[in-house]
Amino acid sequence: MLKIAVPNKGSLSETAAGMLAEAGYSGRRDSRELVFTDARNDVEFFYLRPRDIATYVGSGALDVGITGRDLLLDSESSAQEVAALSFGDSTFRFARPSGAGIELADLSGLRVATSYPGLVGAFLAGHGITTTLVKLDGAVESAVRLGVADAVADVVSTGGTLRKAGLEIFGPVILESTAVLISNGTEHPGADTLLRRLQGVLVAREYVLMDYDVHRDHLDAAIALTPGIESPTLSPLADPDWVAVRAMVPRADTNQVMDALYDAGARAILVSAIHAARI
Repeated sequence: MLKIAVPNKGSLSETAAGMLAEAGYSGRRDSRELVFTDARNDVEFFYLRPRDIATYVGSGALDVGITGRDLLLDSESSAQEVAALSFGDSTFRFARPSGAGIELADLSGLRVATSYPGLVGAFLAGHGITTTLVKLDGAVESAVRLGVADAVADVVSTGGTLRKAGLEIFGPVILESTAVLISNGTEHPGADTLLRRLQGVLVAREYVLMDYDVHRDHLDAAIALTPGIESPTLSPLADPDWVAVRAMVPRADTNQVMDALYDAGARAILVSAIHAARI
């Protein structure tokens, strides 16, 4: 069986479980279950702390797992990123007291508080900067006010939490993180199937199917608006001067494409959701 590590709690847990369900896998119903076997798909799920998943996969104890790119890099595990899964996005930045007016190089010799010492340490080392890293499990924004650190490195969304603590962001982005599928590098046929299924879920979320009728005189203009993944599907209609067209269109562009198609002469424009895909 393919052994898969899944986050048991936190911001990644619910979305990861939902994505696996959309991919056709069965998961646990009781949040207290630590192991669940999906015999139909020949996989075994292990529900673990997100921070530990890269360690288990990198050691070879488990085949693949879903975790954050930040947690993977911070673990310094030998596990490898296989694919980004487009959820759980976060940005890591440095922050210091407002008005301090420093650049990244000014951190040399200072204390930096973070919950991700492996990730932040590697970033600083890559820039030739030596600091004292203060490892905290949470609420790092309080470290400067309490005198534990001179600066912090943490997840930033709007920066509001840091501003409330009297801090301001400076320096380059440390990391743009997202949820990722990771592997220990060993080939397993079930892992290939898992990857294709998850990629199919991403495609189904990102695209819609668009169907419309268009006169042959306007076909080239319409196809230019809906090129599809490979190319659009064309079907003849009872009226030989008209053609039915089907193509995949990015979900975010749906209404703009429909408007442009109508202006180009297309009619009977319909949109359908994609529930599963293999591209």
